[in-house]
Amino acid sequence: MSYSDTEGTLNSSINDESEDIKTQWEKGYNLPIEDSEKEEAVMDCKAVMETVAEIYRSADKGEASNVVLSDETMVQMKEVIKETGYPAISSETYSVMENYEKMEKFLSDSEQGKAGTIILYEVDWDGGISRSKYIYDGMDMYVLSARAAWNDANEAMVTYITYTRIKEWKYTEKGWFGYELCVPEPPEVTEIVDGSNMLRVRPMSEECRRLSEKCVLSLGYQGNNLLCSNWDTGSLEKLDYNGVYEYLYQMKYQDRFPSNDYPTGIPAEDFENLIMEFLPVTAEQIREWAVFDEEHQTYAWERLGCMNYAPNFFGTSLPEVVDVKENKNGMTTLTVEAVCDMVVYSDAVITHELTVQFAEDGSFQYLGNRILNDGIKNMPDYQYRIPVK
Repeated sequence: MSYSDTEGTLNSSINDESEDIKTQWEKGYNLPIEDSEKEEAVMDCKAVMETVAEIYRSADKGEASNVVLSDETMVQMKEVIKETGYPAISSETYSVMENYEKMEKFLSDSEQGKAGTIILYEVDWDGGISRSKYIYDGMDMYVLSARAAWNDANEAMVTYITYTRIKEWKYTEKGWFGYELCVPEPPEVTEIVDGSNMLRVRPMSEECRRLSEKCVLSLGYQGNNLLCSNWDTGSLEKLDYNGVYEYLYQMKYQDRFPSNDYPTGIPAEDFENLIMEFLPVTAEQIREWAVFDEEHQTYAWERLGCMNYAPNFFGTSLPEVVDVKENKNGMTTLTVEAVCDMVVYSDAVITHELTVQFAEDGSFQYLGNRILNDGIKNMPDYQYRIPVK
């Protein structure tokens, strides 16, 4: 092979590599990362892990092989990380972002076309740390994501680093940062990959956060229709009592419903007492409206699955209380919005007013729900997991 032939082969190889890189930049995911950025991400992750190492090592990790930290432990770790000055959140629901003002300023500047960067740390359920570096170049936004975890020797190790362009993004009036990452698309992949993300930047008020945890978090929007249908004390027959039982159980006992303990159904007394605690119905009404086995004095229950539930993005939405109104009749109206981090990445798929009545001891009953702005038209039809009579 002559020198000129070799030169041509080398140039062709370089051009092919450049073309591959160009194609990858057009796709927007698995982008090439500069060595300096990798080194910075690794050093930062390990440094932050070291600041929370003692909390992690002394935390109760349970007996399971997969570590799941308590909300309290994650918050402790977040409180340490916030001292670095960077925005920091943790993985528990309704987490408060510390130093959120810096994240908000970055987003505000980006909306005005000002280039800049911000680093956000998140404490994960297993005690690892995720580092997200958001970069706005004046035209496009990117995120360099890195994650560090603990190995069996309780030593920090970085498990991945990726660099991705954000296809589109928005910062809502409520304080949610919603964005869609560039991801592989058909025909490159056979199944749709969802790159949607929702991140609460500006914290909720303490009252709204407390009432969200107390009144709506355990219910959600799948498996029961208490929050996703119109009903009041005059139309209680609309509710899916067999479906809502397990969610009320979790709300009361702060534990998952032990379905294996009831292979032949839930005893009538247990079922009715729990339902009547949270809803203004009588045992006679429950027996009329729910699926009840009079011979065995049990209520039917089935696990939510592919045979009785069609998954949809709305069902995964997170309910959050955004306003509280004390009424003259002693009732309280909670304005609730469904936050969806899938497909539509919206901070208000629906808005609804939930009426509750609190007792002096802190207990409460649900008295009605009203979906506003014709939002019910945009929702999938509710599917009873057990056909009603």
